[in-house]
Amino acid sequence: MKDHLGVSVTLIEEITVTPPGFINFKIAPTYYYQILSEILTNKQFGRGISGNGKKANVEFVSANPTGPLTVGHGRNAVLGDTVSNILEWHGYDVTREYYFNDAGRQMRILGKSVETRYFQILGHDIVFPENGYQGNYIKDIAQTILDKKGKSLSASDPVFKDQAEKIIFADIKKSLNNLGIHFDQFTNEKTFYENGDIDRFLEELKAKDLIYEKEGATWFRATALGKDQDRVYIKSSSEPTYRVPDTAYHRNKIARGFDLIIDIFGSDHTDTYPDVLLALNALGENTDNIRVLIYQFVTLLRGGEKVKMSTRKANFVTMDDLVDEVGADVVRYFFIMRGMNTHLNFDLDLAADQSEKNPVYYLQYAHARICNIIKHGETMGISTNSNYNPTLLDNPAEIRLLKKLDQFPSMVEIVFQTLEPQTIATYLHDTAIFFHKFYAECRVITDDAELTNARIALVSATRIILANGLGLLGISSPEKM
Repeated sequence: MKDHLGVSVTLIEEITVTPPGFINFKIAPTYYYQILSEILTNKQFGRGISGNGKKANVEFVSANPTGPLTVGHGRNAVLGDTVSNILEWHGYDVTREYYFNDAGRQMRILGKSVETRYFQILGHDIVFPENGYQGNYIKDIAQTILDKKGKSLSASDPVFKDQAEKIIFADIKKSLNNLGIHFDQFTNEKTFYENGDIDRFLEELKAKDLIYEKEGATWFRATALGKDQDRVYIKSSSEPTYRVPDTAYHRNKIARGFDLIIDIFGSDHTDTYPDVLLALNALGENTDNIRVLIYQFVTLLRGGEKVKMSTRKANFVTMDDLVDEVGADVVRYFFIMRGMNTHLNFDLDLAADQSEKNPVYYLQYAHARICNIIKHGETMGISTNSNYNPTLLDNPAEIRLLKKLDQFPSMVEIVFQTLEPQTIATYLHDTAIFFHKFYAECRVITDDAELTNARIALVSATRIILANGLGLLGISSPEKM
């Protein structure tokens, strides 16, 4: 049958038939021995080429500079950076981009909040805005402005908003840096008002009879394009909705010639992003290369109880707080170990645990243990690149581990197609389990030099796979713990 199927004799060890007619193929160990050799000679085993010569834009975080990054922003940040890593692994030239709204109501409220705190510091009896931003960070910004600009500023001076934005953005960049996240480009909403892009696309839609005025507001005629109701573009208060600058921004991204455009949004954007795509299509833009990833929000748990948070009241846990408490590696892993469509319960007690109960510790410990084994072997004159006899790896635990390593390329290809990075976390955890079982059953350093050589080759390949997988997640691979 092997000959009829055109399958290499060395690939198939056995073919059996079981009722009611299933044909079972057993892969020969020699195939896995070849995979072992490939991993050891190609340290980037499993790297794809699908994106070679292509450009991708990944927009993520995109939090307005009105306060510190929260844990919700953190999940967005880690997802976006991990997706970017996956695209780069497959050859894409990736632009990591951060877009923020700096021309709207939220920024005006921020400026007013800082202004009020400034005058309160000076002893003025001023009531804080009911919808203002609370928190000591507002007082700190006001104090900084007072120290730099003195006591003579007048009410509604633009310095309050401008300085607040500058200070908060510096803090945001620092928080992202603490997570190992860096952006190639920052784009602001104001740009598209100043360069006329927003006026131009509104005029184009108006020329297509897709813009009209009603009750003092400007509407987008979405019903003419198959939607159940029209959308407000500009409120009667003259305040644009997010759909307006977001449409101009996405048109700009399309014009920059990216082969793939990815947006990562929280679930609160579920109802709005389709309207942006609808408007782009109405403007004649091709949106087939735009992929929108929606993630669910994060709940922090401590002692099994929910940590209560309120952004407006400044009663929230910042990203810096979280990283300081459990470390960047743990934060990154926990944020992607569940599917983005799943609400994430972040267990602070588990995250802080320094034992094998913590999945990050478990993974990194596997890598560190392997590094220790390799160093031990080197003291005995055994190197990873020394000649080894793979046929000695016939223990079931060794074969299981080899099979798991073989799955790495297909796993990362699936992640590349689905953009669901939790699959990497699951794979790595399973690989660590297989390694620890192998380690428990098979002594690596033995009196048998040939067997020791073979097993060091196996653990060296395992180390490469673990390090590559952790690298895709932006997590470190410690050599000792």
